[in-house]
Amino acid sequence: MTRYSPKEFAQVVGSGLLSFPVTHFKSSDLSFDEDAYRANLNWLFSHDAAAMFAAGGTGEFFSLTQAEVDRVVRAAVEETKHIPVIAPAGGGTAVSIEYCHAAEAAGADGILLLPPYLTEAAKDGVAAHVEAICKSTKLGVIVYNRANQRLDDVELARLADRCPNLVGYKDGIGDIELMTRIYARLGDRLTYIGGLPTAETFALPYLEMGVTTYSSAIFNFVPEFALDFYKAVRARDYTKVYAALNEFVLPYIAIRNRKQGYAVSIVKAGMKVVGRDAGPVRTPLTDLTEAEVAELAALVARIQ
Repeated sequence: MTRYSPKEFAQVVGSGLLSFPVTHFKSSDLSFDEDAYRANLNWLFSHDAAAMFAAGGTGEFFSLTQAEVDRVVRAAVEETKHIPVIAPAGGGTAVSIEYCHAAEAAGADGILLLPPYLTEAAKDGVAAHVEAICKSTKLGVIVYNRANQRLDDVELARLADRCPNLVGYKDGIGDIELMTRIYARLGDRLTYIGGLPTAETFALPYLEMGVTTYSSAIFNFVPEFALDFYKAVRARDYTKVYAALNEFVLPYIAIRNRKQGYAVSIVKAGMKVVGRDAGPVRTPLTDLTEAEVAELAALVARIQ
């Protein structure tokens, strides 16, 4: 039995900074390094995050087999006792439902519904997909509005009425008008999560639209900085937020933007820089160059 009802799950998720840890791979054969993953979770969550996304986007969900996702989620549940573990679901409707069933069996506390792969779909088809996933599970579901999984305020409100366990909306689009319309229509019916890369850049303006939390990639390797930044955002400390943006976040983004896929690769590079190597990324992603890793190391040194 899950530790939280969907409503309780949503309240906890909205209460603090969220983490989506990388998935550790062995350099020799790119297999899942479960021992290293478990050890890292124990270090990472000695810092105060509100919840974690296991095998999410930064965890390279797209490169994992279903069996590997199950191993990652089970390891996270066993190692992370004091905060909710959010398992991923993605792909077509049938396989997404299989992910949900596996998450329940593993003891996860909620679902992050990632976009389907490749297929373009009209909004009514996307809504039917989301409804089918919600009705397949007792867990609280967070829908990730990104790529080809796009819901407007009208469809989202209909889904919220039809699916009591649809409790979260994660924004990966960055459409200010849409976000405003969604919050104006649904208010506190949902928990709103910032999901744009890099989320820290958008945290302050999004706070004014009801987005009380976000998933922080940099929490993986500079957790103290990430938590201090989040606290400054919640306190609306503009001076501190913009100082941190200029000192670290914006230069970090400049490296990240040099190549498609670096939003994940740069996090694994950051892990290496701080002495917590999580191995390489899997293709189709590519790792940072040695020069870029050195540049990132210099940035990290500024804030430690």
